[in-house]
Amino acid sequence: MSTQKYGAGIWHFATYVDRYATDGYGPARTLIEMIDLAGTVDDLSVVDINFPFADPNLSLDAVEVALKRNNLSVIGITPEIYTRQFAKGAFTNPDAGVRRLANQMCNEAGDVVRRFGADYVKLWPGQDGWDYPFQVDHKKLWQASMDGVGELASQNPDLKFVIEYKPREPRVHMSYDSVARTLLGIEKIGLPNVGILLDFGHSLYGGESPADAAQLAIDHGRLFGMDVNDNLRGWDDDLIAGSIHPIELFEFFYTLRKNAWEGVWQLDQFPFREDSVEAANSAIGFLKAVERALDKLDFEAMQAAQDRQDAVAALKLAREALFSSY
Repeated sequence: MSTQKYGAGIWHFATYVDRYATDGYGPARTLIEMIDLAGTVDDLSVVDINFPFADPNLSLDAVEVALKRNNLSVIGITPEIYTRQFAKGAFTNPDAGVRRLANQMCNEAGDVVRRFGADYVKLWPGQDGWDYPFQVDHKKLWQASMDGVGELASQNPDLKFVIEYKPREPRVHMSYDSVARTLLGIEKIGLPNVGILLDFGHSLYGGESPADAAQLAIDHGRLFGMDVNDNLRGWDDDLIAGSIHPIELFEFFYTLRKNAWEGVWQLDQFPFREDSVEAANSAIGFLKAVERALDKLDFEAMQAAQDRQDAVAALKLAREALFSSY
């Protein structure tokens, strides 16, 4: 019987807005309502929660009650260091006061991680970067990006901090924009409790092979977590996992299995117009098929095909295992 855990960012169950539907594509939901929705998803047992809560009066006790009611645990806390107040950056903001605010918010998120027994603080510094030529001193900006994360890791040696890299959005260029650049920064920081959360869609969007990115992170001992979704490679669409690139998703999980990497298989999807519970069930259903396919796959034959760089044979093995498992 499988012991694989499946999770989702709690934002999967939020109400989404864009510039054409500024009041959202559905009714506004509280965090408690989102947790209750998450609890109705088949085989979902883990969530990642944003911090601070939208309702400043919502207590950790109330959140804990809702989690227990739905048999959910927390894998990570994501401090919102990417909102309007950090428009010029969180760790890289030219205002020292704003940088202190980012540090304080992340430290408070760390306390919530401890309270819920979660695995990590997830750092997505989406506003750290630049938009125009000559806008920033690149040496200073990169150093500030590393210093901000390094300070947090030093302040909280008992916690893990994971960096979720992304090529762009909201900044035109994000500081942590690829697996290679993020690994360079982490190695320069030089602390054991800093790692990568590899978002499959961000890797696609950045022109990477997610399997190759995962292997690099694993080789450096820095793959601390992962999210899956899908996109058309031109934007971070956050579509249902496996809907566009099922073979590349299978290769990603093949790489994790081959390296004996164990962790939560977590969804980071934005079902704007879809029913959020149905979208989560659809994705988890496909991930279960991936798990069954990994059990069927002849790893020795695959390795032999790869050693010959025999694409036809390797794809035949992958397709037969995956498409017979759904």
